[in-house]
Parts: sequence; C-alpha cells; structure tokens
Amino acid sequence: MASNEWEEQTKANGAPPEDHERCPVEEVALVVPETDDPSLPVMTFRAWFLGLTSCIVLIFLNTFFIYRTQPLSISAILMQIAVLPVGKFMAATLPTKRYEVFGYGFSLNPGPFNMKEHVIITVFANCGVGPGGGGDAYSIGAITVMKAYYKQSLNFLCGLLIVLTTQILGYGWAGMLRRYLVDPVEMWWPSNVAQVSLFRALHEKESKTKGMTRMRFFLIFMAASFAYYALPGYLFPILTFFSWVCWVWPHSITAQQIGSGYHGLGVGAFTLDWAGISAYHGSPLVTPWSSVLNVGIGFIMFIYVIVPLCYWKYNTFDARKFPIFSSQLFTTSGHKYDTTKILTPQYDLNIAAYNSYGKLYLSPLFALSIGSGFARFTATIVHVALFHGRDIWKQSKSAVQNAKLDIHAKLMKSYKDVPQWWFMSLLIGSIALSLLMSFVWKDDVQLPWWGMLFGFALAFVVTLPIGVIQATTNQQPGYDIIAQFIFGYVLPGKPIANLLFKIYGRISTIHALSFLGDLKLGHYMKIPPRCMFTAQLAGTLVAGTVNLAVSWWMLENIENICDIESLHPESPWTCPKFRVTFDASVIWGLIGPRRLFGPGGLYRNLVWLFLIGALLPVPIWVLSKIFPEKKWIPLINIPVISYGFAGMPPATPTNIASWLVTGTIFNYFVFKYRRAWWQRYNYVLSAALDAGTAFMGVLLFFALQNEGRNLKWWGSEPDHCPLASCPTAPNINVTGCPIFR
Repeated sequence: MASNEWEEQTKANGAPPEDHERCPVEEVALVVPETDDPSLPVMTFRAWFLGLTSCIVLIFLNTFFIYRTQPLSISAILMQIAVLPVGKFMAATLPTKRYEVFGYGFSLNPGPFNMKEHVIITVFANCGVGPGGGGDAYSIGAITVMKAYYKQSLNFLCGLLIVLTTQILGYGWAGMLRRYLVDPVEMWWPSNVAQVSLFRALHEKESKTKGMTRMRFFLIFMAASFAYYALPGYLFPILTFFSWVCWVWPHSITAQQIGSGYHGLGVGAFTLDWAGISAYHGSPLVTPWSSVLNVGIGFIMFIYVIVPLCYWKYNTFDARKFPIFSSQLFTTSGHKYDTTKILTPQYDLNIAAYNSYGKLYLSPLFALSIGSGFARFTATIVHVALFHGRDIWKQSKSAVQNAKLDIHAKLMKSYKDVPQWWFMSLLIGSIALSLLMSFVWKDDVQLPWWGMLFGFALAFVVTLPIGVIQATTNQQPGYDIIAQFIFGYVLPGKPIANLLFKIYGRISTIHALSFLGDLKLGHYMKIPPRCMFTAQLAGTLVAGTVNLAVSWWMLENIENICDIESLHPESPWTCPKFRVTFDASVIWGLIGPRRLFGPGGLYRNLVWLFLIGALLPVPIWVLSKIFPEKKWIPLINIPVISYGFAGMPPATPTNIASWLVTGTIFNYFVFKYRRAWWQRYNYVLSAALDAGTAFMGVLLFFALQNEGRNLKWWGSEPDHCPLASCPTAPNINVTGCPIFR
C-alpha cells in the first residue's frame, strides 16, 4: 500500500486532522507516517507462518555460518524483502473462508497483505538474527567453548536454559524500561527510521517507467550471488584472500607477515568473496559514509602505523617471538599455549602447574586490540558525555517524568497495553531458572548464585543509561571487557564462570536493547503492543531452541570442529569468533587480569589506555566549541575511529580493508554520483548478496563438504603465505619456520 493511500485510508477511519501535532524529531517526522488504520489485521495466519519460517531460516543460517572461517551474518533485511512477494502470493491464493475453533473465528486470508503483517514478520525475523549478528552468538559462544575447547560433557537442558534465560532476562529488562525508552518522543532510535523507510518503499506501488522493480533486482542479484559463491566457497577458495605479495616473495617471513590475508597485515591482499567482506562488521552497504571514514582512519593508524612500530621497531611485549597476527595464545618460547596443562579436572586454574609451565603471551596485534578495547570504553563514555551529555540529561529527565508524548504515542493509546506483570513474570522466572541452574549444574557452570545476582545487578544498573544513549545517538557503549575484567578480579581461576558472568551481566543488556529497538519499531508502525509481545516471545523461544539445536548438532557431528590443529587444512570449520571467546575465558577467567595486567604483569602498561581513551575526545570537543562554524570537527568520533581495530582477531586486516573499500564505493561514490540508484537499490543489493551467498554455502556443505568431497589443487589452498605465522626473534624454534641466529 502506498504511503499516500495508507494516509487516505487512515483518515477515512478517523485519523487525526491535518493540523494535528507533529513529531518534534525532524528525522522521524519526515519518514514515519503520523496516521494509523486500526482495522488492519496483524497476527494473521500469514504473519505467523512467514514470521516463524523467517525466524527459523535466519537462525539456522546464522548459526551454521558462525562456525566458519569466514562467518556470514545475515540480517533481517533479507527476510524483510523476501517475504513480500510470498505474502502477496498467499493473499491472492489462500481461501477466504472463515473458520471457528473453540469459539475463536479466523480466516487464512483476511484480505490484502498489509504493512503491519510485514512488520510483525520482521520482528519474528529479528529474533532469528539476534543482537550478536550470528544468531545468539554470545550464549552459543559460551556453550561452544565449554564443549569444543574445554571438552565438558554439558547437559543439553543446561545449555538450553543458558540460551533462553539470557534472552528472556533481557526481555524482562525491556518490559520494565519501555516507558522510559519507547514511549517518550526523545527516545527516537535512529536505526528504526531506516527500517520504516524501507517498509514504505517496499509497499509503494512502483511505476513501470522507473526501470527494474526492487523485487526483480533482488531476485537477479540473489541468483548471481548464489552462482558466484561456488567459486570462493568450493571451486576456487583462494578468491577469499588474494595475497599476491606472498607469491612475489615466497621465502621472506617479513613480506608474508605484511601481505598475508589470513595471518598478516594484509597489505596488497584483497577478497572477491562477499562473506569475507561482510564477515565481521556486517554489510558495508548499509553503513553511513561518515562511519566508514572514521573506521578507516582508525584502521590505517592501527594496522599501518602502530602495529608495525610495536613489532619491528620496538619489539613491544617481546612481539617478535610470536606471529604478528594470531588469535592463539603462546608460551615464552613462541609455541602454542596448552591450557590443558594448567587446568584441574574441575576446570579451575592449577596455580602450581601454571607457575611451572610459564606465563601466557599474546600476539602483538591481539594484545594491542585488547588495549584498544580499554580505550574505546572510556572514550565512548567521555565522548557521549561531552557531545550529548546535556541533551541526554534533558531527555532522560523527560522520559522519567513522562512529560510529553508525541503523536505516535497518542495513536498507540487506542490499543490495549501489555500489563507490566507479564514482563515481570518473565523476568522473575528467568532469574529463578538461572539461579536454579547455578545449583543443579554448579560443576558445569562454575558461576555461584551470588555471581548470578552480581550479573543481574550489573545489567539492572547499566541498561537504562546505555539505552538512553543508543535511543538518542545510535551508539551502544560496550563494556564486555570491563565486565570480564571486574569479575576476573572478583573470582579468578574460573574460566566458565567468567564466561557466564559476561552473558548474564552484559549480554542480557544487549538483548534488552534489541527488544526495545523492536518495540520502538512497532510503536512507529502502530502495531498493537500485545501483538508485539506475542511475536517477540514466540520468536525468542523458537529462535533460542533452534539456535542451540543447530549448534549442538554441529558440535556433535562435525569431526574436530574448532580444533585448528586437528582439522584438515582446507576445512572451513575453524570457529574464529569462538576461538577469541575461548581466549577471553583464559585471559580474564582462568589466568585472571591481575597476573597479566596488574603490577608486574607483562601487559600492565595497556591499562594506561583507559586514561588515554578518556582524554582523546576532549581536544576535539574543545575545538568544536572554539570553531563552531567548522561542521566537520564534531564528525571526528574517537569511539568510532577506535572501531577501526575492533574485532581483530577474529577479524583480519583484509576483512576490514575490503569492508572499507566496498563501503567507500557504495556510500560515497555511488551515493554522490548515482543517488537515485542508491536510494532505490542499495539495501536491496545488500540483502541479495547475503541471501545468495548463504544459500550456496549451505548447499555446498550438505552436498559436497559434509561428504568429504573436497578439491585439492593450487587454488584450494588458503593464501600461499605459510611463513606469515612465523616469529622473527632469534633462536625461536617453531615447526615449519626458519630459525634466526
């Protein structure tokens, strides 16, 4: 339904008059219709069927791909576009007969497929994406680490409780905070405006004179992406990282450290694989150019200046004893750190064995990446306080006092609200089940009941302020490292406990903010609150169950999954995201921050980055006040710049560099010189590339790779840079590497 038709129909049903109060947030007023048609059906058979199907398909694909060397995170935009023709087809073909079941009447086909059904389907689909991108990557990451790395015989029911209680706990926080973060006009959630824009674009009637329709464009490029991914996905894997520098200097460790796409700085390397481009920062086509530019500045400073200086010039942290880039943990002799040698049978730290075996070391890029996380945390807090503090205080105060409701909140008053006790029941139930788990499976989870309560308290304290920041600035300050850092001091030597504390203390906040964002989307699109509650709860339960089931099947049935030492060299099941989750459990939980970052620790100087991160935004803020006419100064965003080296590892410099180049092409050049094309097709192209790559990846696995039918030739080897993983310090003897004297 076109927007003007929607508005006319809404007015015919008693919408506000022409002079009604407009939303004071300009971005919202320009995009979100300030009208409603309460007669449109929402929770239809079509919405349930397509919503649950979308949720299951997305959670399966995202879970499947997160274990691969090049993980692919598929957004709900894919289903948002793909279900539209299916919904219209169902509206044209399903019978319109009305059925009666237990006194409740319904029809399989209550009329034309409408925008509200489409929104509900997308809410279901969002449950299949999860706040972590790859399904519920955080909870599944903890379970994968427990089963694949620590070799625990975890009970399936315990794993299911971990996944579901984390999500439902976040859902409970969302319900408690909706009056502060959803209803007020100031809490406008900028990312939702783009979603609303896409909904309206998809439902507008497209003129045949405008060229190819969005749907036809989507199908053509999805088919092309599907066919093409057979090359990097199976026939010619070297296209994932084309590292030509290594071919020019096949015997130089330094050249291969510089040029390798997998284990080096990736200078000159590039990828022709969409999964490689979008693996860690998501699709570059949907990221604003200003963010791409800031990330690019940070990336260039970190990869091409800071890391080379620390490695080759200053040998910081004994850097040359280790590869320049690796997610592995090392001993002082440059060999892989065997954590089994310092573990007790109860998965605690054996202090005597640790003192005997020796200290743990990180690759230089990994260590500096952790330090950047310290700086990013404090930089985000200071940046938001300086640039947005006054506005956030006013908005937060307004939200708490519920001083003013916009036209959208007033229109939503015509629907029955969700009773607060519904959310409170879920919150209390999830807390009770979590505490029960800490007693019943105490040996598996390690986290004591007081640690659970500490995690709940942390989430309770931080969710509202972080939610206010995200709802007004579209930034979500992360405190993952800080949560693990704190609990590592409180309860050292307990790696599984540290993992689960992060899940309950930090990840439940991420889930809450994801749910709140969806609630605001429903608020803008005038979805009845009880329909939103039903869709979110049903989607959460289905997604969590399927998420764990797929992950459990893969962990049980793919031989040596996540074990890089035992896997076939061309195997895609290296689990880079979960390897870093495991490393974090060792660093913060098993060995503890006191030994690594405390007095006398090798990495103690990285703690200064907390202070440096806090200071960096100050001069930019001062300059913006001295030169208010220079509009480009406030665009220098230190937290976003720091994202230029976030996520490495598991992300590689080539992943990020290719993401930056692609984002620049589409969001600068195409946006500037072909804006009409960009507005019409950019988001559709992103969804098509995701879909085609995902479906071919699944087909290749079940048809060929799962049967052991792998190709063996020059183009199937990773990037022909075997020396990139070698150290360059004298007298370090590592298998396969020359020894420097």
